Order: sequence, then structure tokens, then C-alpha cells
Amino acid sequence: MNTLKNSVRLTGFLGSDPEVKTFNNNKSLARVSIATNERYRNGQGEWVTDTQWHNLVFWGRQAAFAQKSLTKGSEIAIEGKLVNRQYVDKDGVTRHITEITVSEVLQLNRKPE
Repeated sequence: MNTLKNSVRLTGFLGSDPEVKTFNNNKSLARVSIATNERYRNGQGEWVTDTQWHNLVFWGRQAAFAQKSLTKGSEIAIEGKLVNRQYVDKDGVTRHITEITVSEVLQLNRKPE
């Protein structure tokens, strides 16, 4: 049960190409957002699509895979953990962000052409 304490699984579509950074020690980081959609009927019986956006972070070999294989519109399934962090932006304002650090990724379709 320890692995269930902080575990996230999502399937969705990438909103952009991954942004990749490489650090001095050759460690790579890739960031991208993923959209998940939920369809339901509202009170009037009409179909409504609710889209949620999630921030993904890939490290190491996962980042290399993201850079090489993933593009805007790619459908993927991921597993990872939630990470909450804060940072100070260029205007000196403290911002809070929730991200998913990806441990497993599966490409569900060919990358768009």
C-alpha cells in the first residue's frame, strides 16, 4: 500500500511540444501540459465536455523520450506523483504550483505529422 500514498494516472493529449532543459551534469528536464477530458450530461440533457490541464515534469531518460517522441497533440498515458512547490516569479510574487513528476509514460498513438 505504500505506493498508493501519492500516485497519479492520467490519459490525455499534450497541449504543446515538451520544453526541455539540460543541466551541467547532463541531467535533462522536460515540461509539458496534458489535457484530460470528461464528458457528461448536464441538467438539460446536453453533453458537456470538461477539460482539465495538468503540468507534467519528466526527468532523465523520460525527458529524453519526451523530447524525441512527444509533440503537441500526442495522446499519452502517464503514471507519477503529485508535487507541490513554490517559486518567486520575475515580479517578486510567490507562486504555488502543482505538478506531476512522471515515472512511467506510454505513447498511445503515433506522433502527429
